[in-house]
Amino acid sequence: MNSLELISIYENVAVLTDQMLDAAQRGNWDLLVKLEASCTLQVQDIKNNETPVMLEKEHRERKIRVIKRILDDDRKIRDLTEPWMAQLQRIMQTSAVHRKLSKAYQATP
Repeated sequence: MNSLELISIYENVAVLTDQMLDAAQRGNWDLLVKLEASCTLQVQDIKNNETPVMLEKEHRERKIRVIKRILDDDRKIRDLTEPWMAQLQRIMQTSAVHRKLSKAYQATP
């Protein structure tokens, strides 16, 4: 895989992270998970095919811009999902406590 093909994969990841950010902003968690799976495959493709190579200045700058976009989207996605995940965790813990209490009191004669 040449450097342009690899940069193209980075750009595909950037498109996916942009779509993931949009899904997170809309609270479309199912779509976010689906896009994340696609993104993971693309990143794995990068890991499997990227070899250290000197890029021309233009290609290096293009790659850097794309990576910065990906990281910026990732930060924004985390800013949106972490509070939601914390809330979900609290709900699940509360539910588990209620089930344990119900079970404990139902077992008592």
